[in-house]
This record gives sequence, C-alpha cells and structure tokens, in this order.
Amino acid sequence: MAAERSTADILNAAVQVRQAARSAARGATGIDAVLAALSEVAEYDHASLARWDPLRERHTTLAGCYPADATAYIETRLHRDPVFAVLRDPNRGGLWLGEVPWHLLAASPGFREVLRPLGIEGGVAQCLFAADGRYVGMLNLSTRRPRPAPDAVRAAVTLLTEALAAAVAVPHADQPSGRDAARSRRPGGLSPRELEVLAHLTTGRTNREIAERLYITPRTVGTHIEHILAKLGLPNRAAAAARAVGWGITPSD
Repeated sequence: MAAERSTADILNAAVQVRQAARSAARGATGIDAVLAALSEVAEYDHASLARWDPLRERHTTLAGCYPADATAYIETRLHRDPVFAVLRDPNRGGLWLGEVPWHLLAASPGFREVLRPLGIEGGVAQCLFAADGRYVGMLNLSTRRPRPAPDAVRAAVTLLTEALAAAVAVPHADQPSGRDAARSRRPGGLSPRELEVLAHLTTGRTNREIAERLYITPRTVGTHIEHILAKLGLPNRAAAAARAVGWGITPSD
C-alpha cells in the first residue's frame, strides 16, 4: 500500500500518473487511466476527476468511482459548499479531510449529507488551476477509514496538480491547431476568460459578484470588461450583455 512504501516508490508512481495525465491531455488515453495510476500514489476507496464548466457553473465528472449521489453533489453543489471557499485558494495545496476544522465540517452539506453517510473518514480534495490561473477542475480522493498520508504522498499530490489540470481542462479534440484557428472559434475574438466574464454580464451581476464566481479579483473583471468592449466595439456593459444573449452565451443560473 502507498503508506507502507518508500519515498522512491511513491515518487516513481507519481511519474506514472504524470505520464498518464499528459497522455490524456493529448487525447491518446482516457482520464480513467489517470485515476488508476493515482491509486498507486495515494490509497482511496472513492475518487473522481471533474472538469469545471464556467458557463454552466457546474462540474462534469470525467472519471470516478463515487456513488451516484456523491457524484451528483460534486457536479452540482460542491462549488457552493463552505469548504470549497477554502479549497479554491490557488496558493494552498490539497485539503486533507483529517485536517479540516470541525466547525467547517459541521457547516458543510457535503460532509453531512454525502461523506459521512458513506463512512468517509479520510482523503483529500484538490482544486486544479491552469497555467493562466483559471480554475479548471477538481481531484477528490476519499477513504472509508483514516489512513495516514506520508509527506511523500502529500508532496506528490501537490506536484501532480499541474499535469492533472492539463488533463481535465479541455478535450484534445476540441483544441484548435493554431493561434488564428483558436481566435476564429471564439466569438468576437474574445479569450476564454473574456467569454466567461461576458456570460456573467447577462445576469446583471456586479464586478465583485462575477469575481467571486470566477475566483479572480474585481479589478481583473473590470479589465476584462474593458477589453471586451474594445474588441466588440461596444459602448457599455449593457450592450455587451445584449450581444452575449444574441450569441447564446449565458451562464446556467
């Protein structure tokens, strides 16, 4: 088992995970292979890798072995859980269940309604961020009994997040072949982040409210809006919102 192996064994297993993740990012293999490789790094009874959809504001499970109700929670409710507010900090590593303050667990519907009924007593949740800072998805590993995670396992999970983020971010088949092709596939030549901000403009949300949903600062939202207006040649955010509705770009709620 991972907890009984040497640091070298754990790191060698982590290399296999990285290779599987890179292969999945290229579309050569599926995400299931990544989770299988992860089992050699950190033990788990349930696991999932999920992609974040910023327009629909939900996760989509790419591979996993949680029961259906747990999977549904991860996909549709986890991002509103109080624990997620801690997880989404890009400067922190994974959040191990045994280290979550009890008051935070008590306030978490995910723990009360999903994990505790499953008998979950250990594991880790790790948010995944792209190189440009976008939140792209999440890794969840759960165990039905407390299992100590050696420092090498913790370090491996943290170091693997970049490769895991690349694997879940965008399907390889959907990636354009060049810079011009990428721009031509995006309405108005907007960047992916600008399209996310544009979608939220249709709801009338303030910059701060948009920032909270996209995990960026209100100032960054303002900068994106300036770029959107300039690229689309529009006078204000109301006009941009109308353009977005015309294109069919709106968030799920």
